[in-house]
Amino acid sequence: MSNMLELHDVWKEYRNGGNSVLALRGVSFSMEEPGKMIVVLGPSGSGKTTLLSIIGALDRPSRGQVTLAGQDLTTMNQGQLTKLRCRKVGFVFQTFNLIPNLTALENVMLPMEFAGVDSKDATHRAVGLLEQVRLAHRASHTPGRLSGGEQQRVAIARALANSPELVLADEPTGNLDSSTGEEVVALLRDLVKREGKSLIVVTHDDRLASIADMRIQIRDGQITF
Repeated sequence: MSNMLELHDVWKEYRNGGNSVLALRGVSFSMEEPGKMIVVLGPSGSGKTTLLSIIGALDRPSRGQVTLAGQDLTTMNQGQLTKLRCRKVGFVFQTFNLIPNLTALENVMLPMEFAGVDSKDATHRAVGLLEQVRLAHRASHTPGRLSGGEQQRVAIARALANSPELVLADEPTGNLDSSTGEEVVALLRDLVKREGKSLIVVTHDDRLASIADMRIQIRDGQITF
């Protein structure tokens, strides 16, 4: 049986004119089964976000192999990667990335609309997710009428909309105060585990490592554990 996620000798080089920057240097690790939480720790510029982008099929490695749920991402074309992102990966960002003119309910429904889910089914699923993040009473509110913590909870519901196998969170507490951030991450972890999904959180906050199943330290593009 294949691992849920596996990276083997992943390198990422960015070129700028005649210069090159190695963002990742031979990264290898695996997530053997679903329902686990990995925290990736490291300072700014260490390669954390590049790593997350490659795992989430937003970017390609310069070399190496990335396998998600038995599928080799490095052999897929752009159309296949787009379909995979839509159905198998959910994203939670530091800046929330909600559509400002859509309500909380509409923001959660959006990924399902892209996936071709029937409007009635999408509404039902979105309402249920907002209930799980304790925001059903704010379903008709646009992001500008929500607090930072509420916006991030809507973003969590949106990330789970298509029932992805993997949820990726990039500095999800970065724009929140410490107590709200801890509450949001605990909620995200509990929801992901309840649905049997996997979670990778990229952060510079050591406190989040205490609730993870696995901790990875990255520095200068290399895993130091």
